[in-house]
Amino acid sequence: MIKYFSSESVTKGHPDKVCDLIADKILDAILQQDPLSRVAVEASVISHFCHIFGEVTTKASVDYEAIVRETIKNIGYTKAEYGFDYQSVEVLVNLTTQSSDIALGVDKEGAGDQGIMFGYACDETAQYMPLAISYAHDLAYRLALVRQEGILPYLRPDGKTQVTIKYDGEKVLGVSAVVVSAQHDPNISHEQIYQDLMREVIVPVVGKSLLPETKFYINPTGSFVIGGPAGDSGLTGRKNIVDTYGGYARHGGGSFSGKDATKVDRSATYMARYLAKNIVAAGLCRKCEIEISYAIGVIEPLSVYLDTFNTGVVSDKKILDYLRSHISLAPSNIIKTLGLRRPFFSKTTNYGHFGKSDPDFWYERLDLVEGFKTLLKGV
Repeated sequence: MIKYFSSESVTKGHPDKVCDLIADKILDAILQQDPLSRVAVEASVISHFCHIFGEVTTKASVDYEAIVRETIKNIGYTKAEYGFDYQSVEVLVNLTTQSSDIALGVDKEGAGDQGIMFGYACDETAQYMPLAISYAHDLAYRLALVRQEGILPYLRPDGKTQVTIKYDGEKVLGVSAVVVSAQHDPNISHEQIYQDLMREVIVPVVGKSLLPETKFYINPTGSFVIGGPAGDSGLTGRKNIVDTYGGYARHGGGSFSGKDATKVDRSATYMARYLAKNIVAAGLCRKCEIEISYAIGVIEPLSVYLDTFNTGVVSDKKILDYLRSHISLAPSNIIKTLGLRRPFFSKTTNYGHFGKSDPDFWYERLDLVEGFKTLLKGV
């Protein structure tokens, strides 16, 4: 049966991603001084304005406004004509300490909140990620790169990508559609943008997977001059699907950026990805989705669910029994196992939290593979 699936990504100049990166830069700055800090910082932006708000309990002393301006500058909002730039933006900071009621549970190493978290992996790509989101991220990264390196100097920081994959059953046939929306300087013709993005962005990334019938939508409205926070408001945690699996797997609803690892929204989602990836890499199945649920202040998860979508060579129960007997899913153990007191979180913010090869991403390691492979004995 022929079917299609689409996923999107965004560049770091997208308003929501501006907020995510500001929040994670603040988190890293705090953890650099005090690894045991409790942080739940959010940001919102609109033309000429950035609001930082949330809860922070820490011994660290950081200059929030300086972090905001430096982050905006590094993203590329350096000119007043963009309608949002690091020099003229007004910064408002409203931060309080963590609720004492929440702290009661976290202090005894329980979960920092209730919730459900999902992790996923599949064998569609070498990164054990679904192909649509993998290509969408690669396109968004390439779109930013050709701007930053001056290959296409008329591009501006905001941008979005989207990829549709054509399948025959579970077999990938290729790329059915590509959407690239790139913010640009005025007075650049649509024809030039179309040709440049085809040559410098689309073909280098997905050229080998294009089909004869592939459709291309490059700046579909014809113009994308007004963008970033000047064109749309931004808010931390509003790109959850971009951050995870592009809609190919379920999502528990919690966001990541600006949160320290006691927030299981982040840490347990990273752990679920870590486990799912190692299970697929061990050859136990072609796809794996894991759900973990928590109650605030409770150390052990309330439930752990695993689904290999009938692709397993051993039973789901056998895999789950092994996981439960060998892996602790207590928040404190997740933090220790994945090294989540380190200030590396701003590396995770853009182009997806999963499927990256950076050694700082301990949850992408495959160090559990040999243990899971023991389940293949006798198969």
